[in-house]
Amino acid sequence: MNQDMIAALRELEREKGIAFQTILEGLEEAMASAYKSWWKQQHPEVDEEAIGVRAKIDPESGDLRVWLQELEEIEGVDPEGEPTIEKKLISEQEVEVTDEFKGRIGAQTAKQVIFQKLRDAEREMTYEEFAGREGDIVTGIVQQQERRYTLLDLGKVEALLPQAEQVPSEPYRHGERLKAYITEVRRGTKGPQIVVSRSHPGLLKKLFELEVPEIEEGIVEIRAVAREPGHRSKIAVSSKEPAVDPVGACVGPKGSRVRNVVTELRGEKIDVVPWSADAPTFVANALQPAKVKEARVDPETQTALVIVPDYQLSLAIGKEGQNARLAARLTGWRIDIKSETQFAEEQRGARAAAAEPEPPAVAELQPPSEPEPTPAPEPVPEPVPDSLAETGNEPKGSPEEAPVGVAEEPVEG
Repeated sequence: MNQDMIAALRELEREKGIAFQTILEGLEEAMASAYKSWWKQQHPEVDEEAIGVRAKIDPESGDLRVWLQELEEIEGVDPEGEPTIEKKLISEQEVEVTDEFKGRIGAQTAKQVIFQKLRDAEREMTYEEFAGREGDIVTGIVQQQERRYTLLDLGKVEALLPQAEQVPSEPYRHGERLKAYITEVRRGTKGPQIVVSRSHPGLLKKLFELEVPEIEEGIVEIRAVAREPGHRSKIAVSSKEPAVDPVGACVGPKGSRVRNVVTELRGEKIDVVPWSADAPTFVANALQPAKVKEARVDPETQTALVIVPDYQLSLAIGKEGQNARLAARLTGWRIDIKSETQFAEEQRGARAAAAEPEPPAVAELQPPSEPEPTPAPEPVPEPVPDSLAETGNEPKGSPEEAPVGVAEEPVEG
């Protein structure tokens, strides 16, 4: 080490932004390790575990000083009961650094350390640059495509586009430019690893921010996003200035702004709807392009009943329920769509059920008892007249009962 090396380290600090002290500490550690290996070759009989080396480089002159240490291993137990071995410093003695070590070994070691520190510093700088950009959008060039991932060249670093973050309907060709949404930035053994996505809803939001100046200026705000990548998306927008139409600002003159976003998303259809603080109105807007006649919400169950004209029912539901599904995601309400005819029939049925009287309570039936036989009436005797003059008829009855004073007819013998 010499003053020329110190000057080179100072120049690296200015150009690459690598701290001088960081490189110096790295050089000291590397020189200590290199000297220990060199000294062990000169003294093979000495136990390597029993010695240590400490190196120090003067930050002004670049002079290298080395101390040889005598160490003792002490066995112990950590708080968890696991055995440990610690090295205790017994003595330390400064040794002379020979020209042999300085010339060949020292120069080679310093070169390796400097290059390694440069790589580490660049990786750290790249990590710091992208670590704060999670949720941002980047443009890369497709470099390599595998079954499980696609690599995008971002210039200083490569980004990883996993298969789970890709859109199945999108082909990625080598060399083409592609915009992606940063979902994660993490440190890796070979530098920072940046994970991007083409299916994240945030990509749609960021693309509109790039195309619509009113969003960047804060006049128009994207309040909600719902997306089925590669097929259809919905965004709800609002304006902070009454004079600015948020939907018109996002669509642009003759649809130019939204068309650019659709082109970047490879033909994905996009519905731009106005956001509203009134839940029924927002639910009705979210079902566009279908026209809603009435929307009713129930905050307790977080459900919304939507009534549409009969001819709008299929449009409101969408292909395989896509329109209704996206509207539910956009608003956060569970949506039940009915046509006017369906709703009217249900209402009539409900009214009929409410008007029908309740059936009377049925008492428990007892088996009927047999009626008691009615006794026959006793014959009533006819009254006997006091005299024949009262009746004018002959008395009836047996001869014995003939009235007194009437002779009996003789019986012929």
